[in-house]
Amino acid sequence: MRSQVAKRPMDILLVDDNPGDARLTSEALKDGQVESRLHIARDGAEALDFLRRKGGFGSAPRPDLILLDLNMPGMNGRQVLAEIKEDAALKQIPVVILTGSREMDDIVRTYDLQANCYVTKPIDFEQFIEMVRSITDFWLTTVQLPMEEN
Repeated sequence: MRSQVAKRPMDILLVDDNPGDARLTSEALKDGQVESRLHIARDGAEALDFLRRKGGFGSAPRPDLILLDLNMPGMNGRQVLAEIKEDAALKQIPVVILTGSREMDDIVRTYDLQANCYVTKPIDFEQFIEMVRSITDFWLTTVQLPMEEN
């Protein structure tokens, strides 16, 4: 396990307008291998405010991982991804696209926008839980992530 895991809980930002998926993600993280704190943004604009510490998010932590849905009202996931990857202060945060879309166009477009990976949400409850656990275990225990400089 990476040394930063032992130092502090890992912060995960879930950007998803579906309360059911947010609840399932929260449940999956409770019993995961990594101590984590889940932060939820209900739309793209709220996610960018969180990431840029604007509005009511002045003390928001920098997430170690972003789980981003594509299909949201207002600012969609592709727009959020483009903003993140164009921002020098945010572009190194890994972004996992976590969506219901299986469209090849969505997959290609998000990788073109520098998504770190693309995962289609399973419909089955147990598969969804296992998928979230495997994503977070990989991104928060296996890979080496850049740390925010103070």
